[in-house]
Amino acid sequence: MSIVIRPITEADAPAISDLVSGFAAQNLMLPRSQAQVLLALEDFLVADEAGRVVGCGSLIELTPTLAEVRSLAVAADVHGRGVGGQIVGALLDMARQRELDQVCALTLRPNFFQRQGFQIVDRWNLTPKIWSECVYCTKFHRCDEVAMLMNLHDPAAAPNPMPWWRYLADHAPQPVLRWLAPRRA
Repeated sequence: MSIVIRPITEADAPAISDLVSGFAAQNLMLPRSQAQVLLALEDFLVADEAGRVVGCGSLIELTPTLAEVRSLAVAADVHGRGVGGQIVGALLDMARQRELDQVCALTLRPNFFQRQGFQIVDRWNLTPKIWSECVYCTKFHRCDEVAMLMNLHDPAAAPNPMPWWRYLADHAPQPVLRWLAPRRA
């Protein structure tokens, strides 16, 4: 049977949540409730095989130029058939349509993302991700995920994300800015 990558409908939310939660129970990814899936309805794609959701992924914008691949999951019975690569390819097309410059991912499967054209980067280079979601994760101080990044305009070019301090200067609350400011004698 052929697999079709398509935008999700509200009816897909339970299947997506169940698929992602199965991997989350194995500590391989963060869980996503049905409510969280529905809030990101426009950002999710599914792999559909004869009406069954066999894979999913989302593209979440972190800044006006950077988005993250999240909740990428493929049902165990279709592993090895290229479904994950198809989903990532469709998410990258979505990122180009949205005129984004870069796409990142935090993953336990860096080889998979390298095959899709991503490069390994220092996770601290992905500042918007670190401060928007990672800081709340129970694994924050012992994170075992690998940060990956793709430059959409020239995938072979070395990634050059915004430095963390620049992002903080533009987006951090005042107490953080005071902490970062040079001390006067």
